[in-house]
Amino acid sequence: MVKVGTNVLSGPDGRPNRERIVSLSRQIARARTNDRAVVLVSSGAVGAGLDLLGLDRRPTDLAHLQAAAAAGQARLIRWYDESLRTHGLRAAQILLGADDFRDRTRYLNARNTLATLREFAAVPIVNENDTVSTAEISLGDNDRLAVMTAGLVPEPLLILLTSAPGLCDGDPEKDGNVISLIERWDDGLFRLARSTGTRLGTGGMASKLEAVRDAAAAGVDTILADGREDDVLDRIADGQPVGTLIRGEPGAPTAWKRWIGFTLLPAGEITVDAGAVRALTERGRSLLPIGVTDVAGEFPRGGPVRILTVGGREFARGLSNYSSNELRRVAGRRTDQIAELLGGVPDDTVVHRDNLTLTRPAAG
Repeated sequence: MVKVGTNVLSGPDGRPNRERIVSLSRQIARARTNDRAVVLVSSGAVGAGLDLLGLDRRPTDLAHLQAAAAAGQARLIRWYDESLRTHGLRAAQILLGADDFRDRTRYLNARNTLATLREFAAVPIVNENDTVSTAEISLGDNDRLAVMTAGLVPEPLLILLTSAPGLCDGDPEKDGNVISLIERWDDGLFRLARSTGTRLGTGGMASKLEAVRDAAAAGVDTILADGREDDVLDRIADGQPVGTLIRGEPGAPTAWKRWIGFTLLPAGEITVDAGAVRALTERGRSLLPIGVTDVAGEFPRGGPVRILTVGGREFARGLSNYSSNELRRVAGRRTDQIAELLGGVPDDTVVHRDNLTLTRPAAG
């Protein structure tokens, strides 16, 4: 799973760099084997559409961003297709939005499409469906899209190609050195983040680390590397140490739990007490109403929710057996008191352990 950002695909003047696309296509063709497929998450549609619409810089309003993306997406895919065809491959465009990940049927359809494309000489090229996205339903950036798309394929290795050499222990333009291996994710890594965004991009190193954190919790290994190097994918495919490798957590969750924890967009939040935190994280229990201390947002029965400590730290996500209104009424109550309050008991548990995913440590 390779994600390439706008800053990598653009030349010094901010215009799309077709030679970079040619180089990337050549490396993708070499990386494909009978046992290894390549899925590309590519930014650059807005940048590719700027000069088509006579714009000299990336717009800031949604309408013009969507117009540039609409014009540029067709151009970007054509460039990829022309480059891949010289290696006997074709580009297969896949545009995804938040609702495609939220709806289980559409999510499975996207997964089936990616699986079927492996039968053909086609490289899936994924981008967010920017022309219909809004601020309320946007995925945010393609780093997050790449992590979510990684959940659609078996045994993914996520490669984030950036304009930085990797995660450094200082300023990479001064005396900072690339950290080659991180065995275990730690939130302290955010202190090392230095923004590498430009006027054409939407994400910097901080957003990439947020994506890496979710990937690691889902058990996915991630490599941060400089996409401007002409042989970066060749070296990674050969097993050479390139950039920064962040290992995924051992004991990866099932596909169902990955979908709940790292793909669904939560509609609300449930805060729980310390006893409930221990029950969920240390004993693998379900969440009971008596452990709930607060409810935020509006969600129906079956709605996806974040689960927080009293201090406001998210440590899990799940599907709620209660609506937000019902849960506010029964929060902190024993199960035998719920029937009297609601006239029935929707479920003994607020979130059953089979529908709950731990997303990060509850402390630290």
